[in-house]
Amino acid sequence: MARPTLPMNPTGWFQVAWSADVGERAVHRMTYFGRDLVAWRSESGDVTVMDAYCGHLGAHLGHGGHVEGDRIVCPFHGWEWNRDGRNVCIPYQERAHRGRRIRTFPVVERNESVYVWHDVERRPPYFDVPDVFTGFGDGATAADYYPAHPQGTLFESRLELHPQYVLENGVDFAHFKYVHKVPITPRFTRQDFDDPVSYVDFTIAFDDAGAESIDDVTSGVHAINAGLGVAVTKSWGMIDNRTISAVTPVDDATCDVRFTVWVGRRPGDDSPEQPPKARLVSQAVIDQFAADIEIWRYQRYTEPPSLAAAENEGFRKLRRWARQFYPDDGTAGSRDAADRSTSSGHRTVVRREAPTP
Repeated sequence: MARPTLPMNPTGWFQVAWSADVGERAVHRMTYFGRDLVAWRSESGDVTVMDAYCGHLGAHLGHGGHVEGDRIVCPFHGWEWNRDGRNVCIPYQERAHRGRRIRTFPVVERNESVYVWHDVERRPPYFDVPDVFTGFGDGATAADYYPAHPQGTLFESRLELHPQYVLENGVDFAHFKYVHKVPITPRFTRQDFDDPVSYVDFTIAFDDAGAESIDDVTSGVHAINAGLGVAVTKSWGMIDNRTISAVTPVDDATCDVRFTVWVGRRPGDDSPEQPPKARLVSQAVIDQFAADIEIWRYQRYTEPPSLAAAENEGFRKLRRWARQFYPDDGTAGSRDAADRSTSSGHRTVVRREAPTP
């Protein structure tokens, strides 16, 4: 395997769990960006992500810790910490240790998923996580799709790859024939890399279909890239599906990869999970993504790349755009946006979307 040479501490939103992984009043253990973390859900349903170790004597809150109301309770001495990471109760002392705090992270719960904001300079979020249903402005809602989890998901742990590999796939028209074994060549109609959230659209035509112009093409893909960690797609004209690929650094060498597929509901079908035909569709999409993973897991990042003329524009645009998310090469635009953003008054910002029916 080829250990990634790109920095493994980019700024942005990164998926750390599916919502179903963090049950009511549950404590979920995980490791990302070289930190042991816990995610826990309060009785009100909100998710908090924080460092895993109690600020008292360092017990791991994910091994025996439990949730009471809107607090997590340490298994060692019963110290209680709220969703801001502040100590609010020491059971054998009248006063809490108000000055003691566990680091928490901004959180968004959306798309059946839990995302955290990571920034080595601890700046607040300056862009948002797209909604896989409403983000394309076509009037769709979660009710129009079967739930994705668990049937429509793929999880690969601790692979030696980088989030940027996945994003670069979105501007790579030439790999479809060789990786996915399909006789198509995408034609890009949009490559917008002006802001931290970028947009890539392309049409799809089979090589033998005889399409002579864009107007002749009846299917394609819209993609929204929220930084390097989250890529959201909508397929049109083909089988109705939407996807999210999310790649999250675990440490300085590996990442976890999550892929989620939603399939459009059949009219009148209110099934609480994907029925067999929808599962076949989602599995077929997952299989195509898995074929990409087999390339990424052995890939070595090459800079400068040796590009064919037709590849040059897309790759150059994306690589210039990607540099703003690395802490040693932040652009003025992203920093200015961060300065203009507002804080909610505490480190953890939780926005929970309505659950998928």
